[in-house]
Amino acid sequence: MAGLYAVTLACNAVARWLHLPVPGSILGVALVFALLQLGVVKLRWIERGADLLIRELLLFFIPSSVGVMAYAPLMRQDGWKIVAVVAVGTLLVMTVTGGVAEAVWRARNRRPRLEQDPSREASAS
Repeated sequence: MAGLYAVTLACNAVARWLHLPVPGSILGVALVFALLQLGVVKLRWIERGADLLIRELLLFFIPSSVGVMAYAPLMRQDGWKIVAVVAVGTLLVMTVTGGVAEAVWRARNRRPRLEQDPSREASAS
């Protein structure tokens, strides 16, 4: 987990230094993905820390939820617009995530047709 945090800190610093319009955390995710794909970083090195972060993900939303309470007048005035944007954004994220997860699952489970249907193998001989 310390490695993931170090990547986040480094990418945040790079994003600020280069005045990038992309948050450092997004750069960090892209960097970790690239390092995993290139084999520089092994999945087993970061898997436990990543699993912990995913398990406790809900806790990271508490500060932002409490922060919304400080803007009660804004919520009364434009709350429905904010809720609509959050709902549409959530649906888009869920749809894209589901599509990517399904594509990855299919790619991992792709086998030649003969392996999927053993009866074909018997009739082919």
